[in-house]
Parts: sequence; C-alpha cells; structure tokens
Amino acid sequence: MSGAASGPAGHGLGEPPVIKGELKTSGGVSAPAAGRGGLKKGVGGVAKRPVGIDELLERVRAGYERVEPREAYEAARAGDALLVDIRYAALRERDGLIPGALVVERNELEWRLDPQGSHRSPEATSHDLRVVVICNEGYASSLAVESLRRLGLRRATDLAGGFQAWRAAGLPVASE
Repeated sequence: MSGAASGPAGHGLGEPPVIKGELKTSGGVSAPAAGRGGLKKGVGGVAKRPVGIDELLERVRAGYERVEPREAYEAARAGDALLVDIRYAALRERDGLIPGALVVERNELEWRLDPQGSHRSPEATSHDLRVVVICNEGYASSLAVESLRRLGLRRATDLAGGFQAWRAAGLPVASE
C-alpha cells in the first residue's frame, strides 16, 4: 500500500478515523467524551481506561466461535451457512472472489443482512441464518460480527484469517 499506514499484517485498513467529542467504550460503542479530558467517569467517579483495538478484538471474539476456512467451505456447500464477503472492491479485483459468497460492502452490511430491514438482501431470511463474515485477514470481520449479533443474528461468525486464509487453504477462488 504505497507507504500508507495499515493494520495488522498489512490488511489495508489505514489509520482509524478520529471522532472529535467521542470515545469508544469497553463495548465498542461511541459515547460522548466527558469534558475536555475525554475520559468518561466510571463507577465511583474513577475514569475508565480506553480500550485498545487488540483488547476490543479479544473481547468481541470471546463472545462467539470463529470458523476455519475448510469448515466455512463445507458449511456453505451443505447450505448451512451464508458466506458474506465484506472486502472492498480493490481487494476483490486484486485477489478474486469466493464462489457463491454474497458480496456486501462493509458500510452496507447491517442494512443488507437485517431480516426486518427494508433494504435487506433476499438471502437475509431469518435471525437464525448462519452468516460467516469474510474480510481480508479476519480483523474487520470480527467487529462486523458484533454488530450483526446486536441486530439479533445470533449465529453470525467470521472466518479466522479472512480471505487470505481461505486462499492459503487452497479453497476455490474465482476472478471478479
């Protein structure tokens, strides 16, 4: 990525956005910053420590079981899982697609997979749908899973290692 900052192992996320006047709580939810110091007071007036991304990922992933590439492949072939590729277009063009995966850009994910939503994809049939979210290397997909679970998609999970692990496992990849 031509000198641009990237996340773990160069997954291409770049620098996180700065949101003035807000901070991320331990649950990953934006909250108004308290005063100019930016730390919200916790129980007993003690300031809460901001959560870093590594700790946030650990907390999020503790709430569900991630799947390995072969397991995701078999579940999709058996009709027991919907694979959802949230990688942005440049990565799909560069690396290819997982045949049969629903492509949904990350910024549209919740709208497309909410079974009650007016903008849902036809595949979003039920809150019981097993969804396997796939990003490039398995980081952004973990955060996306938390969001889907908040919408009631209790079987949502993500692919450990993302698309790169899928490809490394020798599973099918098609050109875009």
